[in-house]
Parts: sequence; structure tokens; C-alpha cells
Amino acid sequence: MTAYVGQSSKTIQLQGHNREMIDAYVATPDGDGPFPGVLVIHHLPGWDEWSTEIVRRFAAHGYQAICPNLHHRAGKGALDEVVAKIRAGGGNPDAQAIADVQAGVDWLNASTVSTGKVGIIGFCSGGRITYMGAARLENIDAAVNCWGGNVIVPPGNISDGQPVAVFDMTPDIKVPMLGIFGNDDQNPSPEHVDVIEAELQKHGKEYEFHRYDGAGHGFFGWERSGYRSEQAVDAWKKVWAFYEKYIGAGNTAAAGVR
Repeated sequence: MTAYVGQSSKTIQLQGHNREMIDAYVATPDGDGPFPGVLVIHHLPGWDEWSTEIVRRFAAHGYQAICPNLHHRAGKGALDEVVAKIRAGGGNPDAQAIADVQAGVDWLNASTVSTGKVGIIGFCSGGRITYMGAARLENIDAAVNCWGGNVIVPPGNISDGQPVAVFDMTPDIKVPMLGIFGNDDQNPSPEHVDVIEAELQKHGKEYEFHRYDGAGHGFFGWERSGYRSEQAVDAWKKVWAFYEKYIGAGNTAAAGVR
């Protein structure tokens, strides 16, 4: 049997957008490595317990992982209060979010235990940022979009902070993309997923989409009523296989597992 991979985790500071310092949560497998890296982009509900557990899950599978707190500038306080501020402001500005995520990618690439391969994964609004990041970020090798909403937006919903529909960035996508979606979701709806897939095909992008009946938005969230265990277990298998193909399997051997 394979033993559980030991790991260490901590909160660090990253120099993000405009050279501002933000919190980020890091988990690293025990051992000398090297380890592929995964940048986790949290959902709109925030830099919460579930998001940090996802970081530790990647470390348990032999990846070094980091999750920047994209809501850091909203200040301290109860998580629901912080999220309310972000929602009231129309979400984090895209330029700020991409710079903060790039800081996390750069941290992984500079790590002394890095293989030099980094993937990104985002959930909900983080899936939208993942789609944008696949076109805008530097030094990444693969992108996993988990039910990213608002990839397609009506012209009237364009704002100063989010001035371009990320759907329009499709021609600039430069890394393979995995998409995970629930067919009961309405943001993105199955119809929107069809449109996004057609656009990726139109521009010859390397991608794979997996859609799940009986699952809605956020169906990985085991602490939520929308959790769907059967679909989530299968989808996680798709994530591990995708990362193994494009950034390498998690290095559990280097973490002392035999």
C-alpha cells in the first residue's frame, strides 16, 4: 500500500500587483523533490478552509502547491464580510488578479524543489481567471478550469475592472486546457460550455472538456449541499491524468513514499 505523503504547510507573503504584499498558502511534500508545481486559484467565496485543503491535497499527491489570497486587499474580518466587499466592487480587477497569480507562479518556478513545470487550477471565479491566465500568464504549462463562470458575458456587463470578456482571449491561449463542468450548472450553462468549446476548436487549441450529469456548480465542495461524490471522484481522476501528461505526475517517490 502507498502511505500518505508527509508535507509541510504555511502562509507566506507574495509581492503581487503594484508590488503590494499579499498572503498565500503553500504546501510542500516532505523530501528533496523535485516536485511539479500547482497554482490554485480560489473561488469567489474566498481564501477559505476548502481552498487551503485543496492545496494540501495536491501536496499529498506529490505536488508543491500555492494559493494566493486574491481577496487580501479587502481587509481582515469575517470571510462573508470580505466576500461581500468583493462582490459589491464587481469582483477583483483582472489586471490585479493576473499579477497576483503570476507572483504565485513565479514563486513555484523559483522554488528549490521545483521541476520547472507548473500547472494552474481555478474554481468558480477562479476558473474564469484560469481561462484568462491560460492566455496571459508566463511560464505555465497547463490549465484546469473548474466550472469557470462569466467567461462569456453580455457587452453591458463589461466594467473598468474587467474590461474584456475572457472568451475573447481564446485566440491567445497558449497552454493545454482541461475543463470540468456540471450539466446542472447555469454559470456556465451547458450552452455556454458548447460555445466555449466551439471557440477553442475554431482556434486549434489543445483542450479536453468533461461534463457531468447530476452535478451543478461547485460539485467538488465536499462541505456543501451541491457535492456529488461519484462525479467528483471521476473528475479528480481526470485532473491527475491531465497534470501527469503535461507537468508530470506528482513526485511521491521523492517525498519518501515507496
